[in-house]
Amino acid sequence: MTINNQVQLNVLGEKIEVCSCSPITGWFRDGYCNYDKDDGGNHSICCVMDDNFLKYSKSQGNDLITPMPIYSFPGLKNGDHWCICLDRWKQALLDGLAPKVILESTNIVVLESVTLEKLKEYQFNKK
Repeated sequence: MTINNQVQLNVLGEKIEVCSCSPITGWFRDGYCNYDKDDGGNHSICCVMDDNFLKYSKSQGNDLITPMPIYSFPGLKNGDHWCICLDRWKQALLDGLAPKVILESTNIVVLESVTLEKLKEYQFNKK
């Protein structure tokens, strides 16, 4: 994905990798956590959903569990990958409920407010 003819990078300084195409995620609904200045939520951090975070997000007013067919949204479940709002991840971090992060699919803009060291503490280990 290119924005203004520039390839977007991940937090490792490499070409950003797909986060999820099933379900399809990202601000542009292209599977990537690409940054866009018009995305008020900054959906730039690729996370692996877990039940605790999904319940937490719902309790904070963002229900990611319930399907919404009108938006072609199937609802998320444990294990799904999803580009979440950076501020929600930071809030969940403070509350002890931050989900695991896929560094290769997390946009480099995240480093403006979260250190790579902190992200690595929450790194999802692909097996």
